[in-house]
Amino acid sequence: MGEVRYLLDTHTFLWWAFDSPELSKRARSLIADRGNQIFVSSASGWEICTKFRLGRLPDARLLVQDLAGWIQKAGLSELKIGLEHAQRAGLFEQPHRDPFDRMIAAQSLVEGMPVIGKDEALAAFGVRLVW
Repeated sequence: MGEVRYLLDTHTFLWWAFDSPELSKRARSLIADRGNQIFVSSASGWEICTKFRLGRLPDARLLVQDLAGWIQKAGLSELKIGLEHAQRAGLFEQPHRDPFDRMIAAQSLVEGMPVIGKDEALAAFGVRLVW
């Protein structure tokens, strides 16, 4: 079987970065499996930096200073936001207002990648969650 591609939800990426016990065993195993290609959305970088600036993620200082370097060192890949992602996120009929969730959902659906995360708001967009 070939490589499986997954997209991390922002909370999953943070829990992985901080080695949090909140991360499920299955999620930890999928991320650690080098047979899988794990992506972090540019939207997660935007969300993390925004929450850090607002004082909601004070422990993320080192992470926000070098997100790209940290992602690379962790063996993860960045999923950049493209126009198709932007169109899908902007045109969702769902009333959900969180722009970060909308973008991660759009990227998941456009790229055909399940999301490693447990945010049921993403499932409402038709995203397949793995936790």
